[in-house]
Amino acid sequence: MADKNVMIDVDHVTIRFNLSSQKVDNLKEYLVKLMKHELMFQEFLAVQDVSFQVRRGEAWGLIGVNGSGKSTLLKAISGIMKPYKGTVTVSGSVAPLIELGAGFDPECTARENIYLNGCVLGHSEKFMQEHFDEIVAFAEIEQFLDSPLKNFSSGMKARLGFSVATMVKPDILIVDEILSVGDYKFKQKCMKRMNELLSGGTTLLFVSHNIEEVRQLCDHALWIDKGIDRMQGEVNAVCDAYMEEMNQS
Repeated sequence: MADKNVMIDVDHVTIRFNLSSQKVDNLKEYLVKLMKHELMFQEFLAVQDVSFQVRRGEAWGLIGVNGSGKSTLLKAISGIMKPYKGTVTVSGSVAPLIELGAGFDPECTARENIYLNGCVLGHSEKFMQEHFDEIVAFAEIEQFLDSPLKNFSSGMKARLGFSVATMVKPDILIVDEILSVGDYKFKQKCMKRMNELLSGGTTLLFVSHNIEEVRQLCDHALWIDKGIDRMQGEVNAVCDAYMEEMNQS
């Protein structure tokens, strides 16, 4: 990556899934068909030849209807999956909030999960001990620290995940719709923290169906439609074009 200010370089990325075109009722039938080379798959391109660059301190909103490929693209940027074609180059530390409960064990308590999730993000036990009270206070889960996470509501899980991921300033923060399950007060608290991180130089990728949140938080946007880059650039211009089409459909 020649430009040191480029934190994320997505270069002609295509992501492919193989969808089974046959109904297989059990594992035995699946294995028999696999060994006989009788399994038939249909190719599905979730992301098709998408390219964009995100520079240090920029905030990009990824918009589009459900199933457009936004989350799939974020998973490639986070290193969770590899592109079928093209390359993704990322510079710096990444704090991904992509799936609710990712990095957590539902059988463990909230206290245990704070250390577990911190370990997943690359933090030491000593570091987590030093920031433990800060995480708990931000997530507002003091009364539930010794309850298993499986008893938490989706909103409480989102609070905990966001609090752990943003307790220190990551180079890149990726947030994929998990704030949609939170209450209004906590969402505003998260928006405030993300703005503080942006002011400190963090780069943000943000997926939300709330276009006003995208306008408020981001300076750029990428509109993906059925895996295809429909438009990218200044956030208001992209959001206006997207909303105009949504209102016509």
